[in-house]
Amino acid sequence: MYNMKKIKSIMAIITLLILGSSCTKYLDLKPQQNLDESVALNSDANVKTVLIGAYRAMRYSAIYGGCILRNSELLGGTGEISWQGTYNGPREIYNHAIIAANGDITSQWLDSYICINICNNVLSALAVVDEADRGTVEGEALFLRSMMYFDLVRFYAQGYEPGAANSQLGVPLVLTPTHGISVTNNVGRNTVEEVYTQVLADLTRAATLLPDANGYYATSGAANALLSRVNLQKGNYAGARDAADKVISSELYSLTATYAQAFNNTESSSEDIFSTKFIPADGINQMTEFWSTTEYGGRDGDIEILDGHLSLYDPSDERLAMFWIGNDAYRSGKWNTQYGLVNLFRLAEMYLIRAECNQRLGTEVGDTPTNDYNMTHTRAGLAAAESVTLEDILLERRLELAHEGFKLHDMKRLKLNVGDLPYNDPKMIFPIPDREMSANPALKGQQNEGY
Repeated sequence: MYNMKKIKSIMAIITLLILGSSCTKYLDLKPQQNLDESVALNSDANVKTVLIGAYRAMRYSAIYGGCILRNSELLGGTGEISWQGTYNGPREIYNHAIIAANGDITSQWLDSYICINICNNVLSALAVVDEADRGTVEGEALFLRSMMYFDLVRFYAQGYEPGAANSQLGVPLVLTPTHGISVTNNVGRNTVEEVYTQVLADLTRAATLLPDANGYYATSGAANALLSRVNLQKGNYAGARDAADKVISSELYSLTATYAQAFNNTESSSEDIFSTKFIPADGINQMTEFWSTTEYGGRDGDIEILDGHLSLYDPSDERLAMFWIGNDAYRSGKWNTQYGLVNLFRLAEMYLIRAECNQRLGTEVGDTPTNDYNMTHTRAGLAAAESVTLEDILLERRLELAHEGFKLHDMKRLKLNVGDLPYNDPKMIFPIPDREMSANPALKGQQNEGY
């Protein structure tokens, strides 16, 4: 829809517009190196081009290009996977020995805020967007911003505790564009409660604005899927159930015939609610790089699957057959396509959220917990269950969604130990990056415990 030359021009502006002064000071970027911001935000076409830039930023390797999923599995997967790669950043995460100068956690923070600031710029310029498209543009920007803040608060702050005040430090909430460099850019950390409140408000609005179909861009289904995930994380089971039910009952999505068909695709399957798509110009799918081997375009097999995970499956479970031997160790068969999709929201997750929440609440909104459980269970080639317990559903979720970025967050919300570490141990969250702490005086005294 828009030519690459124009996108690159807009992205030059976007690079400057990030949270606070830290990255700008660190890189010594000069405003005169970029186009005047008014050029980018003075027309319908240009605002939409900047929005495309937000999707491009979302695909950065440190975040939804794959590493944000990888990091959840590394930090929460003790005993089920093993990091064997040579890169020190992921090794620190896997060993729960992160330093505040870790390049991976620094890139995750910075790239998330780059995307957030692009979204803020789009939201500030809605008045020039054609009225017919204004709601969709707003909804897309709100959705992307919500994704960033949700994962920022999950990685860099102690988890949401249902029924508590949640006054623990979250992450800085920046809801307006950052223009240039000044002391006003220095923002301290909001509380976890404040971040969740903002995320839910943005998503609730986005779900009403977004269309059912929108190509590879955000849809109402994607917004409701994220609403379901956010509410599940905070223990609002009714909210999570109802949002998942909206996705399922829309009948816009359907499970693929086999489990294997949901992965390694170059185009969205019937099951994909929202995903990132990679072509050679983007660089490779980061999940393939770290989870696979050179045979499929990965490295040497940085992440191995251990018996602690493989032993969880019934021998006849077709999901077990997805694992394969490569470079003398077991690998996940979900990530063997260099330029394919990174699945971010699948319909299977919605069935399992609805099943879990209905089971916890003693309700049958949409369907019974047993029927929802059987949607994924029988697709895996297993006999249908006549009844299920909460433990059955949680195990099904663990197997169905394995190695897709859920591990850390499920361990935290279920309050499970990760190895010898309790779920709320300071080592189970990332530090605020050193460069942020050094450059932003508003963060003084706000570093996470232990760093």
